[in-house]
Amino acid sequence: MLTQKLLEVTLVGSEWVLYTLLFLSVVSITLIVERAIFFASNRKSWEKLTRRVEPLMHAGKWDEVRQVVDSWPGAEAEVLRSALEGADIGAAAADKLVDSAMLLEQQRLDRRLAFLGTLGNNAPFIGLFGTVLGIIRAFHDLSGDMQGGADVVMAGISEALIATAVGLFVAIPAVIAYNYFMRSSSKEANRARAAVNALLAVRNPQPGTDAGER
Repeated sequence: MLTQKLLEVTLVGSEWVLYTLLFLSVVSITLIVERAIFFASNRKSWEKLTRRVEPLMHAGKWDEVRQVVDSWPGAEAEVLRSALEGADIGAAAADKLVDSAMLLEQQRLDRRLAFLGTLGNNAPFIGLFGTVLGIIRAFHDLSGDMQGGADVVMAGISEALIATAVGLFVAIPAVIAYNYFMRSSSKEANRARAAVNALLAVRNPQPGTDAGER
């Protein structure tokens, strides 16, 4: 009884799986474009910010550094802002504030990447599921039309395999994009950490080194 009910469900076919994969493909492409624009914009913003701040840092013009960081649009300036606030309190406070800001920055960099990773890992299985449904339907059609023979089965299986192909078509770009953006996220986080370390090194030089004017 249960088997018969499940069979009725599976005989719906794999078309709904294809539509699901196509929808996920559109979402995936949208996220890939959005993340590509985000990382390109973030990288340019960091480069502009560091070009503005570094000369002021080495000149010891910390009031101007603070003005630039406070007025800078974008979340990346929050990391340097935390470093400046912590440097005025002490090294331990600076480390904690910077770590907190870096965690928020990492979340911003990794936003939506989990979806691409999950889609890349599971889209082939969704496609395979559609293929299985298609094969079940092909054999069921064969049982009702024995005269068709192998032609009926082959036609049904060829249609069913489209779902697997579409699943791979959706998964491969998602996996490539996920790996690329994860590397980009790591590079951007390292860039932020390097900028903070440079700021703290100049702001609070070690004893025995030449300190800039404060």
